[in-house]
Amino acid sequence: MDRSNLSLKWLEVFQAMARSGSVREAAKRLDISISTVSHHLTCLERAVGRPLVDHHKRPMALTPEGASLLQRVDESLWLLRKGVSEVWSDDPGTLVRRLKIASVEEFDTCVMPALATQVSQTLRACDLSFLSRPSHDILTLLQSEEIDCGIASASEFTATRLIETPLLRDPYVLVVPRARPEDARAYLEGASGLAFLRYSKQQLIGRRVEAQLRRLRLDIPSRLEFESTSTIMSLIAKGRAWTITTALNYACADRFHADTQAMAFPDAGFVRQISLFRREDLPDALFKVIETSLRPLVQSLMIDPIVRQEPWLGGEFRLTGPEAITGLATGP
Repeated sequence: MDRSNLSLKWLEVFQAMARSGSVREAAKRLDISISTVSHHLTCLERAVGRPLVDHHKRPMALTPEGASLLQRVDESLWLLRKGVSEVWSDDPGTLVRRLKIASVEEFDTCVMPALATQVSQTLRACDLSFLSRPSHDILTLLQSEEIDCGIASASEFTATRLIETPLLRDPYVLVVPRARPEDARAYLEGASGLAFLRYSKQQLIGRRVEAQLRRLRLDIPSRLEFESTSTIMSLIAKGRAWTITTALNYACADRFHADTQAMAFPDAGFVRQISLFRREDLPDALFKVIETSLRPLVQSLMIDPIVRQEPWLGGEFRLTGPEAITGLATGP
């Protein structure tokens, strides 16, 4: 192998192709042409003197030599990017050409448009992409370096090489018809006479609610299960049902607030933590642009309106400290 001619770009292309499984997806991810990807991959295989990819398989598969090289390439490029981020300019506008941010869908309607506006005004030379994904997908995208930053719940997942900064304490609540103000225990013990609407067990929120009910030894009959918070809230607003969700989900369903109300879940420790995750190689100055824009938006657009309506949520549904949790990030 001619070490003097080994190109960093070849390694980046090889990494992108290995993760995506196709030349086309690698080209899309790196914003280069398909022919350029093929050329760089051919050059790398020629330089190492061995085939790295089985081109006959779809999706493409690495050869044993390719799999071994990918492990070292991942380690080396991660260290290089982290090192560069530590010495880069403090001017965030000069740090990257493209920035990808993903969030759970609850942030889509009110917070993300405002965040996009503010961040784009600061990073004028940067192309921005905003995605909406479930929490587990966001952490996967971060670890595969397909996005730079994510807003997610870390529950049930373990993520390495990420930095977690707590953002929002989001307590679980009961949501019931406004005309039926029974005590929360009446609903949990099945005395309300209304149907209990469950979230799908395919969703994290559905699994967490079921686990909590088992811990409390509560067996609530239910024949109806949904994925959509809007559908659940619509049925509750008609006076036909109730549910267990989070304060954030309820806050985002504001069109149903006139006919529904939130109640405290009897177990005050039943809470999910929403955090801001980033790759360790994302420059601090760039992360600060996102975080300092995001926090006041969450406060003014999400927390304040629902606390005015449901004052008992004050102090429960709130921002959490900006102290970063480094190294291994795990959920509550």
